[in-house]
Amino acid sequence: MSVSLSQDDVLKVASLSRLKLSEAEVNSLGQQMGSVLKYIAMLDELNTDAIEPMAHAIEISNVFREDELQTSLPREKALSNAPQTDGNYFLVPAIL
Repeated sequence: MSVSLSQDDVLKVASLSRLKLSEAEVNSLGQQMGSVLKYIAMLDELNTDAIEPMAHAIEISNVFREDELQTSLPREKALSNAPQTDGNYFLVPAIL
């Protein structure tokens, strides 16, 4: 099983990636990308008919806490580290 990339293929990927490659880098990356594609092609040989498609390889669960009503942070504490306040609100520069 041989997967090879032409120099034009490597240059196309480099262009899409917005990379400027030297001639040596084109040759080197061509070989490296060919090795990756060769490995991916090996996966095509596996019989996956009995395998159910999945989004994740391991079971995941929601780690969020329950949405419960809690007391708010006191205004003075919330504003204590702000660079500028007027005592009631954060002051930020206008962006127009």
